[in-house]
Amino acid sequence: MSERKCPYCGSQNFYVKDPEDQYEIYEFALQGGNIQFKPGEEETSQPPEIGAETETYCGTCSWHGKFNTLK
Repeated sequence: MSERKCPYCGSQNFYVKDPEDQYEIYEFALQGGNIQFKPGEEETSQPPEIGAETETYCGTCSWHGKFNTLK
């Protein structure tokens, strides 16, 4: 996976919402092109699978869109 960043602000910190509970979020960073969930995130619950069509939200600015649209 190539290096991806927010198309607006260049951040590599994002989150996704739980498909079962829209108020539950999973924060992650893109490091070296790999998804790294926030420490402890995987211990408390199983994060959802993140694919090309997953709705992704920037953790820094107001951008959101499909994961595959990250630059």
